[in-house]
This record gives sequence, structure tokens and C-alpha cells, in this order.
Amino acid sequence: MTMNTSKVQAGENGFTTGKAIVIGGSIAGLLAARVLSDFYEEVLIVERDELPESPSERQGTPQAIHPHRFTERGKKITNRLFPGYEDDLLAGGALPVFNKRLHNGNQYGSLDVQNPRHDYKFSRALLEWAFRNQVKKLANVRIQVKQEVTGLLMNEDRSRVTGIRLREKGWGGAESTWNADLVVDTSGRGSKLTPWLEAAGYEVPRPDLLKVALGYSTRRYKVPAHLNHLMETWDTINIAGQPAKGTFTGVFSFIENGVAEMLLYRPGGQYPPVEAEAYEREIAGLPTPLIDSIVRQLEPLAPPRGFRVPELYRRRYDRMEKWPSGLLALGDAICIYDPIFGQGMTVAAIQAEVLEATLRERQSVPEEGFELHVLRRLQDVIEPAWWLNCANDLQWEGVEYEGAEPLKAISFASRYISLLLQQGTTQNQKLYGLYWAVNTLSVTPEEMLRFDTVMPILNATAEGKQLLDELVREYGEHLEAMWDQIIPSFSRLPYEPFAPQKSGE
Repeated sequence: MTMNTSKVQAGENGFTTGKAIVIGGSIAGLLAARVLSDFYEEVLIVERDELPESPSERQGTPQAIHPHRFTERGKKITNRLFPGYEDDLLAGGALPVFNKRLHNGNQYGSLDVQNPRHDYKFSRALLEWAFRNQVKKLANVRIQVKQEVTGLLMNEDRSRVTGIRLREKGWGGAESTWNADLVVDTSGRGSKLTPWLEAAGYEVPRPDLLKVALGYSTRRYKVPAHLNHLMETWDTINIAGQPAKGTFTGVFSFIENGVAEMLLYRPGGQYPPVEAEAYEREIAGLPTPLIDSIVRQLEPLAPPRGFRVPELYRRRYDRMEKWPSGLLALGDAICIYDPIFGQGMTVAAIQAEVLEATLRERQSVPEEGFELHVLRRLQDVIEPAWWLNCANDLQWEGVEYEGAEPLKAISFASRYISLLLQQGTTQNQKLYGLYWAVNTLSVTPEEMLRFDTVMPILNATAEGKQLLDELVREYGEHLEAMWDQIIPSFSRLPYEPFAPQKSGE
């Protein structure tokens, strides 16, 4: 079967005629399809799995049982793209967290606050279901399931992608080709885009790698009716692991329909257990008994389930000299992050917003090499989260970075973040709030790296003064004058939302 499409051109009301194909129907794919539906006459999502009609896990998302969230930045984007989707979350049993208790503990102490956000706790399966409900309402979007993409269609000189090759999933599945004006790869960790490009004669740079050897194990519990008051009290209990001691991080929260979720996590090659008794022993051995005192009262629903990530990658398609027109990639197909920071879905949402803005710009100012331009702007979105992941995880023994070029100030940042957390926990809660704002991509990392913010922190402790002495030996006494050269700069893209106008405005 071959499906033909017309040449892309501006249509009425600012729309573009033609067809776009999205490879993969998870979070990034649904976000991309929603954006593309405003610009293409027809959008097709191609998905390997049979998609459930109700919130449930599926084979293609083995990490789905583990915790997922949007930061405030991601939530603003998704509420604009999918207005009302949170009503579906509530209908599916998601729990509101406004004014519930947040506990954050680390090696220096702990902080307890009331959650100021009007937000919800949910499973990955429930979120996908809510997004799919929204996408199904779009008249020009169709989801094709149980189809495996086996390659790209290209023109004779391989300068343009013209569609995809597919095979129906299962033994003896029928093969077909579908044409399109734009193909967007959102197939995640399983993306085959690099080998497809190499087979077509393109030279693809090696990805930047953070060899993190991290593992996390999650167990879910049923909350007995007589303990429902706990769900009204608690949002999240987060007990951070200690790099110096190699202890696990423990994160506990209530998610939906009387279910609680417990996560154990650690980078550096020492993985949390998946055997039930050993798992419960590790919970009991956390630095504070707060989580253990709650979990002991709950009813396990299943044994713990583990997930291992040998390395984080950042694919540098943006650095290619040549890139085929008609092809883009978003989400985990480009870069994956340490899941403990909960940034991946928010980055995917910001990328979708960047795609939206660049497509709108393209309508008024057509640009040669548009797709490569988009990929470069997406790297502006990726950079802060990637740099933060590296700075945090390189504190752990056994974690190594391997990239085409060194990350600016990363060794300094790894040590400085620890000092900032120490003072933020014990002396100045505003500093902890600053660290949290940076890690949730609400503000640029430059906010915590300002000279007038860094110096008081370094001068407050012997360890900080030692780090300051090392900076002076390396860069000289006039640090303030050189600070912009020492510290990396970041694009404002992730922090200053696009405000694309609706058609007719």
C-alpha cells in the first residue's frame, strides 16, 4: 500500500496542506502530533503497540511504571496544547497536590513545605490516556497501531525524506510504504534514526554520553481505606542519596485511585534491589524512617520492578553538515535524561513549543534548511537540562562523561551544587528554592551561577573557600571580570515561552 500526498504549500487560515507522519505515539509523539495538526492537512501517528482504551501500561514503554511528572513549565505548555486534559486525569483518579506536604531530605538536613502548585499526581499510563483522548478529538489526526517502521523513503539523491516503510507487527506482517511531506521521529530510546541516516550515506556525529550506570526500582502499594487520610496529607517524601556514602535515593508519593508509589534510585553501578524483602530492607535503611513508617502500613500490589540506564545520550544531529529535508526528531530520540530529576517530559513539551514557533515562522519566511534550523533550536532547549544532569550525576563515583568537547565549568558546578544545597537546607531556604527552580527548568542555570550568588556560598565554608582558591589559581584574582568566560551561558528558549498567535489573530 502506498499513500500519496500533495506538495506542501500554505493553505487557508495559515494551515499547510500536505501530510506529516509521527513515528511513536507516546508523550513526545502526542505533543508533536498536536502541534503538527495546526499546520498539516493530515497527521498520522504510527505506533508499534496496540493502544489500550483505558489507562494501562503497554509493552513499548517499559519505564512507564516508574514516576513521571511535568514541571510547572511543562504544565503550562500542555494545558495550552491540550486544554482540559487535567479533567481526564481527575476522572481517572489522579490526586490533586495543592497545599499537601512536601518533605525534602538530604545529607545536610530536611525541609518541609506545603505544595503551592495546583497540580496532580498521576501514572504515566493515565497521562498518555488523557493525551490520547485529546488527540482523538482532532479531525485531521489518525493513529495507526501495530505498525513497525522499518526505514525511511528518500528521493533519488537522498536529500529529502519522502515517507516511511512499515511492516505490520507480528509474524508474516504485511509491508507497506507511506508517503509524507514531513516525518518526525519521536520513537524514543529505540530510535533507529542514526543507522537509517548512515545507510543513506550521511555522516552522523557520535553522541555525547554520560556513562551513568543508574538504576531505579519502583513498587506500588494499595492504600487501605482507614489510611486515606495520608493521601490528604502528603504529596511527596524525597530522601536524597548521598554521593559520599553511596546511599540510595528514596521517593514516595500517592498517585491515583488509592495507589502509592515508592522509588529507590542510584547512579554509579550499584543498583537498588528488585527482590521484595531486600527492597523493604533498603527502605527501612534510609537515613530517616519517615517513608518506612508509612510503607509498612500499606499493601504491596506486586514485586518491585527495576529499570537500568547504562548511559544518557545527547545525539548531535544539529552538527551535521548535511541533513535531509522532510525529517525531524524530538524527545528521547535526541536526548535522554536522568529520570530522578523529572525533566524529560517537560523538555519534550518545550521542544513541541519550539516546533510550533518555527513552523509558524516558516509560513511567513520560508527558509532553506528549515529542518536543520529546528534541530539546532531544539539543542538550545536540551542544553540546560543536559548540563544540569551531568553536573549532578558526576558527583557520584563511577559516573563518567564522554563528549566531543568538555562541558564548561562542569567540575566546578558539581562541587558548587553540593555547597548550595548545604546552605539552602541549613541556613537559607531561598537558596534551596533557587536550586529547585533551576532543576525544574523554571529559570536558567545562570541564575544560580551569578557571581554575586556564588561568592557568599563559597566564602561560607572551608570546603567552599578551598574551591574558591582553586578558581583563583586557575583564572587569577580578577574572577568577577572573567566570570562570563568561566561560567557557561544558556539560551533563553526553555524559560521564555513562545506565544504563537492563533489563526485569524
